[in-house]
Amino acid sequence: MSKVEIPNKLTLNWLRKRYENKDLKPEEVMKEIIQRAKEDEDMNIWITPPRMEHIKPYLDNLTESNFKSLPLWGIPFAVKDNINVANVPTTAGCAEFSYTPKEHASVVERLVEAGAIPVGKTNLDQFATGLVGTRSPYGETHNSLRKELISGGSSSGSAVSVARGQAVFSLGTDTAGSGRVPAALNNLVGLKPSLGAWPTKGVVPACASLDCVTVFSHHLEDAYKVDTVARGFDTEDPWSRNLSIPQRKLPKKICLPKDPLPFYGPFAENYKKAWKEAVEKIKQLHIPIEYIDYAIFSEAAAVLYDGPFVAERWADLREFITDHPGAAFPVTEKVLRSGAQSKYDAASLFNAMHKLQALKRKAFNLLKDAVLVIPTAGGTWTRDQVRADPIKTNSDMGLYTNHCNLLDLCAVAVQAGEAGEDLPFGITFFASANDEGLIESAAEAFIHTKPVKKETTLVAVCGLHMRGFPLEEQMLEFGAAFIREDVTAEKYEFIKLPTEPSKPGLIKRKSGGKAIEIEIWEMPLSSFGAFAARIPAPLGIGKVELQDESEVPGFICEGYAAEDAEDISGAGSWRKVPLSI
Repeated sequence: MSKVEIPNKLTLNWLRKRYENKDLKPEEVMKEIIQRAKEDEDMNIWITPPRMEHIKPYLDNLTESNFKSLPLWGIPFAVKDNINVANVPTTAGCAEFSYTPKEHASVVERLVEAGAIPVGKTNLDQFATGLVGTRSPYGETHNSLRKELISGGSSSGSAVSVARGQAVFSLGTDTAGSGRVPAALNNLVGLKPSLGAWPTKGVVPACASLDCVTVFSHHLEDAYKVDTVARGFDTEDPWSRNLSIPQRKLPKKICLPKDPLPFYGPFAENYKKAWKEAVEKIKQLHIPIEYIDYAIFSEAAAVLYDGPFVAERWADLREFITDHPGAAFPVTEKVLRSGAQSKYDAASLFNAMHKLQALKRKAFNLLKDAVLVIPTAGGTWTRDQVRADPIKTNSDMGLYTNHCNLLDLCAVAVQAGEAGEDLPFGITFFASANDEGLIESAAEAFIHTKPVKKETTLVAVCGLHMRGFPLEEQMLEFGAAFIREDVTAEKYEFIKLPTEPSKPGLIKRKSGGKAIEIEIWEMPLSSFGAFAARIPAPLGIGKVELQDESEVPGFICEGYAAEDAEDISGAGSWRKVPLSI
């Protein structure tokens, strides 16, 4: 029998079929995984890498078990190194903290009983404190697609192990986004069940009241198959809740932010464009859309690290940090010690709890029979950039994730196309804790909907329709998206019209013209006509010549208007004209 080629993208169904047909044995899969881990050693994926001495006992157990009765028979999975695997050290990313448990964490035990095989323990932002994947003395985990970029964290190694074909699925944890951000950055699905749906017994706490165990996989279906095994009440876990397997149903509405969302990092504009495309695809689901005020989610997110909840991390790790000076990663210790500030007293905690309870109620009412959809991350960074500014870059990565557990929401992060070459873009579906079936159905519908390519046109704007000016909202109203800044050919007279408010006009001259700074936007052709009809004389739409001699439709002005207008060509840009706003 010829050897079956094991694909780089390992999925549950593919492997189960090969096992069932006896085309492949678990031992062969494990040997391939061990080899792949060695080849990727410089990517810092593992703390305890896959080794046959750790894996063999689980392989031996398979010989005495029934393939058909065990849904995860022979399926390799990776475990974040703050989750206990029996007889394997748990470090939480800190060698001095290391201990070797005799028992599995509850969630690992359930997966092993279902036939799954833990192949190793993965790297993480130390003590699960970070969203970047660079805060580990075991090395910065590289992004699976572009090694100069961050992997996302704190479940960095868990995500990259799946993305690099070293596990079918992996376990992470998620307090503020650690089970979703790495999924977005490594082209994966990241499922974060409701608080307490999966037990956290045997997990090193980050913020015990907010911690969740999560799963990374290539397919939504795989993530939910793991969920059916891992989910369930644990009488020995004080945070466990009796939340049954989600009943799938489509939401009655999808909530989207009504105001433009901020994006960050060197690929901010790419992410902004990708989000716009994702929204257009969401509109094709034929589920009613409600545009909401996103402020309550931003307010909740601020409570996590700008309020007394940061003290919960310090409460769990204070004794170790104070007894082991210098053991913690410097930026991690800085974050942990911030929880010891005197301003975080009991009164501040209760104030935060009361504020949060009010926000929970608002979110619950808003998301009744509904899901919220936002970008999983608003951008990404290179590892060099994170190293240069570790606090701000990490904070940015949590912009759209921090609110989730504070508001008692469930979430699933899925892929929504690309923001650039080897630069995946992800969105997240959120719902209330008791409505987990909504996010599964909505995410599945999104994944299986083929986007309809809309015909668009570029539009050159030079005044009040530019970003930050009063009529930018008109561009957004007509579905336009900012593309880039540009400059006209040196053929234009730029005038300030005597209107209220003041606005500029662009007039092309045969000679003596200047180059004027403009913005290029992209607008659906279906709305372009209605947009152009709104433009008052002497302005209109014509062809604007750019510095590279190409032409795009854009704002122009009739020549007669120059007689009563101020020539502002010397400014070169509406942004440089005094009192132009």
